[in-house]
Amino acid sequence: MDFFIIFIVAISLSFDTFAISVSSGIAYQEITFWEACKIALTLAFFQTLMPFAGWGFGIQIRSYIENIDHWIAFGLLLFLGLKMIREAFKNKEDKEFNPLKPLTLLTIAIATSIDALTVGFTFSLINIPIIIAGFVIGSVTYIASMTGILVGKSLKTKNPAIIDVIGGLILIALGTKILIEHLSQ
Repeated sequence: MDFFIIFIVAISLSFDTFAISVSSGIAYQEITFWEACKIALTLAFFQTLMPFAGWGFGIQIRSYIENIDHWIAFGLLLFLGLKMIREAFKNKEDKEFNPLKPLTLLTIAIATSIDALTVGFTFSLINIPIIIAGFVIGSVTYIASMTGILVGKSLKTKNPAIIDVIGGLILIALGTKILIEHLSQ
């Protein structure tokens, strides 16, 4: 059951990365395979690192909040899901950017991995093995990023908002599942 949860969360977390990668592929049509690998590896590295940081913090305070951890997990996943859905409908500026510029790439990597920090914290509350989670999240992120760049290169649209909506709904459903499981015990 843990692997299923980890995999579903990894897919949900990768939607932001996929959307950014699609945008990168659209904006930077002449991107090479190795440049795409550089983007994907950077995004995957941060997406792997952040859950470890969140998990470490969560382990430190877990004994103080054990009786309400399922409510916290639900609240965090609900918040993240609603945030993803809200951001899908925000008016985004259409600006050209180069995802290979170091500062741009670092900003993208941090922005798309902040949710993973919260997920790592949540995983510490529900005893999800973080090493497996980190590996799965990083791997799924890499694949999503490479796929997104390829898709972006082949698309003529700049509206990948539906991806954020789907990711948000998955996170909300996962939070609801965790809450129902704990309340039914």
